[in-house]
Amino acid sequence: MVVRVMGEDPRVLLIRDPYRKWGLPKGHLEGEEGPEEAALREVREETGLQRLLLGPDLGEIDWVFRLDGRLIHKFCRFYLMGSADGTPRPEVSEGITECRWMSTGEALRMVAYANAREILRRAVARLHPTVTGDGPIWREE
Repeated sequence: MVVRVMGEDPRVLLIRDPYRKWGLPKGHLEGEEGPEEAALREVREETGLQRLLLGPDLGEIDWVFRLDGRLIHKFCRFYLMGSADGTPRPEVSEGITECRWMSTGEALRMVAYANAREILRRAVARLHPTVTGDGPIWREE
C-alpha cells in the first residue's frame, strides 16, 4: 500500500483492476525473492513508481477465486510504502486501467474488496496524525 504526502495530508494510491474495481497493488513471488522484494517489484510494475520506501508489514489476506475452471486459494502479504515523487502509470498489459491518489477517507470508501479495506484501515492507523514533508509518514511499533 503506497502513501504520499500531498500538502499536509497523506494520500493513498489505488489501482483499478481488470474487473474495474478499485484496490491495492499486489502480485506474487517470483523465483527466490522474498515477500518484501516481491511487494516492491509488483508495486513498481503495476504503478510505474520507482522510488519506494518499504515500511511496516500490514499483514496477510487470502481469498478464493476460479481461473480456467480451477479453484485458486491466494494469499497476499501487504506492506506500507512511501513514495515521495513520480507519476503513477497503470500497467495496462495486466488489465490495470487507472492509478489514482486518494485521501484516506475516499480510499476507504472506494476500495471494493473488504479484505483490502481492512489492510487499508491497518495502514491508516499506522500513519502519523500530523505529517510534514520532511517527517516520517508512519509510526513504527
